[in-house]
Amino acid sequence: MANFTTRPVVMSARGVVTSGHYLVTSVGFQMLARGGNAIDAAAAMGICETLLEPQSCGIGGEVPTLIYSAREGKTYSISGMGWSPAAFTIDWCRENGIDLIPGDGYLPACVPAVVGTWTTALARFGTMSFAEIAQPTIDFAENGFPVYERFSQTLADSYAKFTELYPTTGEIYYANGGVPEVGELIRNPDFGAMLRSLCSAEKQAKVRGRVAGIEAARDEYYKGGVAEKIVEFINDNPVEDASGVVHKGLMALDDLAEWDATVEEPVTLEYGDLDVHKCSSWTQGPTFLQHLAILRTMNAPSLGHNTTDYLHGWIESAKLAFADREAYYGDPNFDDVPLDELLSYGYAETRASQIGEYASHDLRPGDVGAGVPGYTAIGVADDNRAALGVEAREVRDLGLGHAHIGDTTHLDAMDAEGNMVAATPSGGWLGTSPVIKGLGFPLGTRGQMFYLNSNRPNALEPRKRPRATLTPTMVTRNGEPYMAFGTPGGDSQEQWTIQFFMNHVDFGMNLQEALDAPTVHTTHFPSSFYPRAAFPARVVAESRIPSDVLGELERRGHEIERTDAWANGKVMGIRWHADKGVIAGAASAKNNIGYAMAL
Repeated sequence: MANFTTRPVVMSARGVVTSGHYLVTSVGFQMLARGGNAIDAAAAMGICETLLEPQSCGIGGEVPTLIYSAREGKTYSISGMGWSPAAFTIDWCRENGIDLIPGDGYLPACVPAVVGTWTTALARFGTMSFAEIAQPTIDFAENGFPVYERFSQTLADSYAKFTELYPTTGEIYYANGGVPEVGELIRNPDFGAMLRSLCSAEKQAKVRGRVAGIEAARDEYYKGGVAEKIVEFINDNPVEDASGVVHKGLMALDDLAEWDATVEEPVTLEYGDLDVHKCSSWTQGPTFLQHLAILRTMNAPSLGHNTTDYLHGWIESAKLAFADREAYYGDPNFDDVPLDELLSYGYAETRASQIGEYASHDLRPGDVGAGVPGYTAIGVADDNRAALGVEAREVRDLGLGHAHIGDTTHLDAMDAEGNMVAATPSGGWLGTSPVIKGLGFPLGTRGQMFYLNSNRPNALEPRKRPRATLTPTMVTRNGEPYMAFGTPGGDSQEQWTIQFFMNHVDFGMNLQEALDAPTVHTTHFPSSFYPRAAFPARVVAESRIPSDVLGELERRGHEIERTDAWANGKVMGIRWHADKGVIAGAASAKNNIGYAMAL
């Protein structure tokens, strides 16, 4: 008997796209219908999501990306994560009384990575021009797109902040004099004009070829008029952030001009006859692989789907993987991250042996050969010297001090040739800093994920990538495409997607069944977001999990927080069925607007 599903799995032999918004998905569909490949479709969706889901991502944010090239038969990672400004250092923070990097304002802004990521992907793997993939977004920006419920609620909740603290944001989103209603059209002409300036630069350079044109569009953003407006605005319009102090931005023109997205090797784990690929330790991606390896050594699927024994082992192994994230992960261009050991099955067996009958309340990193790092024995509050004081500070009337102001989204694409893309756009949310006048978007705050302890990985350094939570997943079999998937959800992204993956691969559910099944996640470890709260032994469980199972988990020492039946995650993914020659896709119905479409 089939499990309950909210939607059908979509299928086609020609192409499938998914995204966090149905109109964005339709843009990817258009690119495929016009003869573009999966990379063209993903780039078009990636630009469009930053306009249509501004409470979840922005073109001033980030987009870690995985691409499978059918021509090369190989998976690549594109570093869709900008670096921190050269002027933002631990010494600067000490001199200016910053004990914990705030989650809003300009200080945590890294170089925006979205345009660089998609122009890099287009130039190397795509077939279309930047103007072709950007045109649908320009149309939505200039002619309007309908407000949906969650977006309207965000604008209602933030009215005081966006009119008093961030007035340039209010000028765009309350242009008609109040909070827009569901179904009302919103326009962002500054955003459209910004994209047109990139297209104009491309047109002038296109006589030298498609790639030269795309590079010219990129340069207009990072070296031209867009970069100049960013730096001018954040210097001339300082804002108060969660530190309680008014700061201007530290990003300089050189920070923008000298950054570029890089094409890198992914990190990979063999899981039976599958190869599971993630971005490296400048994201939390390897925790998925560590967690998966521990579960495989335990033969966890044999315990039965969402049984007490299965969930206990699943939760405890997640804690171990995320403890290693805290101990070892950081930008590998700066930090020596022992991934070979962390991703070995021998290490996974050692970690699995540390799981007991009852829930652990401790943060337990593993020993990779040099002892457990001493800095993991202290709490996050101590590590940042004044976090407890920050947490105790009263939340201001305008909403400053809130942890994690924003969300994330996701997209996938696959075409008939076998090209495949998974990308997780985030950052640059409306709630983080003011919309830049004349550009139509704010900067991001990913730098809040740095630590201010120079002895540990993921410590703040000039021009370093913070360890992002954003983490798409790609799977191949025998060098051929197999799956691409992801979800919004901060620290929970890996936890929800690993359940989706195992539901499909180990428990035989179809894609929609696998992502509709109820989930759990733990908040046992320090949050990646300001103010870095941790809740030892806490497990958040959707109420569709049987009460007797949750009750037995409580008896074993887990602190269970029951949520609504459909509260957590927004997983979406695609799958290549080589035996049938068919591409399948699915998207969660949670939050209402995500969709999959088949060509």
